[in-house]
Formats: sequence, C-alpha cells, structure tokens
Amino acid sequence: MISTRRKRRKFGAYLGWGFAWLAAAIVVFGLLDMLVTIIGKGVTSFHWNMLWTVTQGVAGGLQNAILGTFELVLIATIFAAPLGILGGIYVSEFAHSKTASVIRFLTEVLSGVPSIVLGYFGYLLMVLQWGWKFSALAGGITLTVMMLPYILRTTESSLLQVSLSQREAAWAIGMTKYQAISKVVWRPAAGGIATGILMAVAIGLGETAPLLYTAGWSSYNPTGQLIGQPVGYLTYVVWTYLDQPYPQARALAYSAAFVLVVIILFIHLVVRTLVWRTSGVRRG
Repeated sequence: MISTRRKRRKFGAYLGWGFAWLAAAIVVFGLLDMLVTIIGKGVTSFHWNMLWTVTQGVAGGLQNAILGTFELVLIATIFAAPLGILGGIYVSEFAHSKTASVIRFLTEVLSGVPSIVLGYFGYLLMVLQWGWKFSALAGGITLTVMMLPYILRTTESSLLQVSLSQREAAWAIGMTKYQAISKVVWRPAAGGIATGILMAVAIGLGETAPLLYTAGWSSYNPTGQLIGQPVGYLTYVVWTYLDQPYPQARALAYSAAFVLVVIILFIHLVVRTLVWRTSGVRRG
C-alpha cells in the first residue's frame, strides 16, 4: 500500500517536473529563435551609415527613428520615474492600508489596459481636444501612463523587501521616517527600483500602437518642438516596413529591430553597473 503511494507520488513528481522542463524549453527556444533571427538578419542588414541617415521612402537610414525614440522615452521617463518612485514610497511607507489597497488596484487596472486603448484616448484628448496634433509630448505622456504602474509596483515591492530591523536601527538612532528612507532603506531597494525603471523603459521602447495615435511618424530628425510636430521611432519602422515587398524596406526593419535589442542591452548593463556601485556591494 505504502509502496504504491510512493510510486504514484514519484510518478506525479516526475510528470510535474517533465511539464516544467518542457515549458521552460519552449520559452527558451522561442527566445533564442527570436534573438537569432533578429541579430542574424539585423547584423547582415545593418550599416553604420544608417545611424546618420534619415529614412527616405522605403530605404535610407534610422537616424530620425533613433533620435525620436530617445526623445519619446526620455519624456516618458522624466514624468514616470519620479511619480512612480514617490508613489511606491508613499504606498509602502506612509499610506493607510485601505488607501494602499485602492492604489494597488488602480495600478493593476492601469497596467492591464491595452496599449492601443491608451493611444486612442491620448489621440482624442491631446491630439484633437488639446490641439497638440501628432507630437513628441503627446506620445511621451501616453508612454508615461503605461510605464507608471510598473515603476510604482516594483518600487513598493523593493521597499517592502527591506527588513524591518534596518528601519528600527535607523529609528533607534533618532532618524525620522523620511531620513530612514532616504539614507538607509533605499540602498538595499535600489536594485529593485532600477529594475522597475529598466522594465518600464523597455516597455516604452517596444511600443507601437499608442504612438501611432499620438506621435504619428516623421522622416525628419526631431527639432525639440514638443507639440505640433510628429516624430519618428524605431518600432514604426519594424511594424511598417517588415511587410513591404521591397528588400530595402525589410532590411531597414531588421536593422531597426537589431538597434532596439542593442539599446535595451546597453541600458540594462549601465543600470546594473550603477546599482552595483551605489549599493556598496562588493563581491570577492
């Protein structure tokens, strides 16, 4: 009887681990296939002169798209990062439990709204009603709404993972709650906060649908004018040119996807290096 139960448990365990490994293999295979396709075709299609040549019809370069992408994500990060970090600190350290629950619920709802719905809302509000037209500011604010929930929740989660003993030690030497957060608590939470910002920036870099309604598209380099002027971005090139029947257009799309992957990898390395230095962690 006991032997039969053990066999069933072992069989169930092996079956569960088998499905787990199979699922992991499918995910890894899909990721590797995507990266190999993007990097392989992107490297063969990419040329350095694309970095200082604007898009011309179905060919040309990516200078306008790269600069426009940086402008849109920079605007979104300037708004979303402070609001998300301060919101996460408030929910984690100061808010009443009911207020914190309401804020968490709202951020979950906001993060679940389809991006194209946010883009259409931005189109009706900023492009039409406020008269901004297709512009960098309209696109940046739309990305802000998308990025904000991720930064807020990861900031809150990172702060909650800091042990209570560190807060108590800060209070014991006479620090106020604000001083404890700004001088003690933030250091072990910095990695998680930076990861949240990185994830939000990656989401902003990879969005297309909301920008179609708010940023439009331009084959010219950004001029710094925030309203009344459309702006180019890399995901538009990928989304539009990949289905074109012209080899030059598909090459430009693969090059844009390759540049996006390189940018995200670079941002990840920079952020992790900064977090490692500021957190005071040293590995022997």
